[in-house]
Amino acid sequence: MRNRQSIVGQRSGSAGSSPSDSSTPVRTGRHGPGTGARARRADAACGAVLRARHASHRRRLSARLLPVSAAAPRRTKTSASQALARISRAQSKALRALRFAPPVTHVYDPFTYARAPWEQYLERYAAGPKESVLLGMNPGPFGMAQTGVPFGDVAMVRDFLGITGAVTGPDVVHPARPVLGFGCKRSEVSGTRLWGWIRERFGTAEAFFARGFVLNWCPLIFLEESGKNRTPDALPKHERAPLEAACDAALRASVEVLAPRLVIGVGQFAEKRARLALAGLELAIASIPHPSPASPLANRGWSALADQGLDALGVERSPATAR
Repeated sequence: MRNRQSIVGQRSGSAGSSPSDSSTPVRTGRHGPGTGARARRADAACGAVLRARHASHRRRLSARLLPVSAAAPRRTKTSASQALARISRAQSKALRALRFAPPVTHVYDPFTYARAPWEQYLERYAAGPKESVLLGMNPGPFGMAQTGVPFGDVAMVRDFLGITGAVTGPDVVHPARPVLGFGCKRSEVSGTRLWGWIRERFGTAEAFFARGFVLNWCPLIFLEESGKNRTPDALPKHERAPLEAACDAALRASVEVLAPRLVIGVGQFAEKRARLALAGLELAIASIPHPSPASPLANRGWSALADQGLDALGVERSPATAR
């Protein structure tokens, strides 16, 4: 029996099987032909068990080969977080194969070195379905690059979201942009503004995440020799195309898990990527201004701009003060 199971398992998982291989186990049991009904029943039972095991193996293999968006997980707290974790791991794996030429000298992927706080964020807050998803572009050097959480200003992630965790840092670190994790003393202005606005409008993280979620389109941060952050839209086309393909696919898979009725790009770039990646899905797509300190408009009062944008979309901004 042990020998027979080994042969069947090897066939079902091997790409080099011979044409004579089949999903039906070979009948090489202990009983020879003509040994009676009892022996035939034993062989039949044995064959049924092996066929069932082989079919189960085939199903597991097929599931692994399906695109992440092809399996529609039940949207429970556990399955949503696990599905999003699988999507992010697959996205990281795809992005590791990409290469970027100068002026980009360093590329960080927080999904790899800050995976612990990222997956804690998913586990704690990904319960769905969600009414809306706020979508950023990619990490900032003092936000997600440090904490693994989108718009992840250290103080906001630690004190408002209640998330901490080990951050090991990238293999090759830019001397002007060290990754200190939750020991980073610099604030991420965009993250302070976005999560601060959420705290003002919803009171608690739990109240916001009961209805919404925050994602980034791309997990990578691109740094030039000077330490300047280079945004994905500034990459040359031949580098941008495979990046867009991987990130669009991950966004679509993530949105299918969260099942929102509305995706809101934080900035026009995120809205554009959402429209391309999510074409054909039954949801609305819009944008609000980006809270970046590089935006003079945002510097004059980003919270009011965000309120106006959500009011125009008919989005209820807080359980307590919705009008």
